[in-house]
Amino acid sequence: MNLSDPQKSPPLGSVIAHPLLWLLLLAAAHVAVRLAISPALKWDEAEQILWSQNLALGYGAQPPLYTWLQWAFNSVFGPSVLALSALKHSALVLTYVLMWGAGRELLGPRGAWWASASMLLLPPLGWYSVRDQTHSILVTAMACAAWWMLFRLIKRPSQRDFALLGLACGIGMLSKYSFALVAGAMVLAALMVPEARRALLSRGWWWTPIVAALVFLPHASWLMTHLQEATAGTLHKMQIQADPSLTKGLFSLFTSLLGVLLLWSVVALWAFRTSWWRKSVSAASVTPWALPLFRRYLMLVTLALVGMVLLGGVTTFRERWLLPLLCVVPLMAFAVRPDLQQHPRAGRYTAAVTVIAVLLLVAAGARLWFGLIRGDADELNHPVLELAGTLRDAGYDGRSPIVAADHMLAGTLRTRFPQAPARACTADDGQDVAACVAASAERARLAGQGLLLISRSDRVEPDWWARAQSGLGPMAVLGIDLPFHQLHKLPPAHYEFAWQPARTTP
Repeated sequence: MNLSDPQKSPPLGSVIAHPLLWLLLLAAAHVAVRLAISPALKWDEAEQILWSQNLALGYGAQPPLYTWLQWAFNSVFGPSVLALSALKHSALVLTYVLMWGAGRELLGPRGAWWASASMLLLPPLGWYSVRDQTHSILVTAMACAAWWMLFRLIKRPSQRDFALLGLACGIGMLSKYSFALVAGAMVLAALMVPEARRALLSRGWWWTPIVAALVFLPHASWLMTHLQEATAGTLHKMQIQADPSLTKGLFSLFTSLLGVLLLWSVVALWAFRTSWWRKSVSAASVTPWALPLFRRYLMLVTLALVGMVLLGGVTTFRERWLLPLLCVVPLMAFAVRPDLQQHPRAGRYTAAVTVIAVLLLVAAGARLWFGLIRGDADELNHPVLELAGTLRDAGYDGRSPIVAADHMLAGTLRTRFPQAPARACTADDGQDVAACVAASAERARLAGQGLLLISRSDRVEPDWWARAQSGLGPMAVLGIDLPFHQLHKLPPAHYEFAWQPARTTP
């Protein structure tokens, strides 16, 4: 981020002082660090490498837009860590830029910079998105875009901005289905405020639902015929129970809310102290409709989340689920206290955000050593290059299909052998392992290719090898022990594989 306070920076015409330059440099640094630390993949990264092998209208429990974008980045950079990291940090840059745009509708340059940069202090975006998230980043970006267009419409309605709001909503729904809750609470809150309601019902309002529907329609046709597939995974993670524990559900909601907002709250209180609740001498500078809009939005979001516990039986919440709903909270806070932009301690807040941005970059580069504290290896510690070399030495041709016992191993090997189709056959995904492997073997036979089966000891299901080989005939299963990167004191990683070369006809 910008290393100097934006209020004291040279004019925006000076490129070196522009916050966007520092944001781009920070994103480039994160991409470089990710490339440097490991060629292995985390959960969501591997999922994207596997899904983006083909374009489809739907991919399991997630909407397709992020995977379409990953397919495009793979076309440029190949299926690789570079393609994964470049897309992720492009989406993060877009998120911060869109929130800055929303902030400029209500605040000056410093306040808008704070609203955007403050999202670094929301751990699901500032840290966990750097570690391993995909769809949550894109849906948060679209939440920021929708807020920006809503503010523009309330201030000066135009048919163009109605269409852009519809575009943001359609893309938001293609990013993650939970965007419906963000958009619903946002629009309902606006309709409850007279000035906002008049703007939203002005000439051209119909552009919003039409554009949103047109953008979402192709995937909607897939969704109607795959509803169980698209919702089962999320509903399982929520741990919905017919006779739920209200205490467990409310406690999970409360701790998740703290997980999203606590760090930002502590930094903001440290920087401005009691100025947050002292009567402002410039209260007239607050946008008149902003406070009632924000109050109603937070009320509706709270009612919806509590209702999910009390009426829906939801017992588990995750911080990343709440991120798109709450990413606007720092902007709300600064918008109702715009006088803080001239506060004597304002530079402390800017400095705190900058320091934390640097610390997060350092932490991203130090992830390989976190296992020394936990006493356990991370996905990124796996010796991927050595494993790929061993498979080549054993005769694997680098083009034949790869079938792995878990999707992270399958996705990682896909980046090392980009000409080879890869998939995971696992009962955890509701698959029949034997049928899954047999189908891959048959496709390989018809294509005149061999087949590589592989597992790792920390992710393989019981009897996976027996089920995988049940319809293939005898295959020699070999074991490999390779030391983890940076964790040589731990027992080595153990892999097992069976390579069946293509059968040649006499």
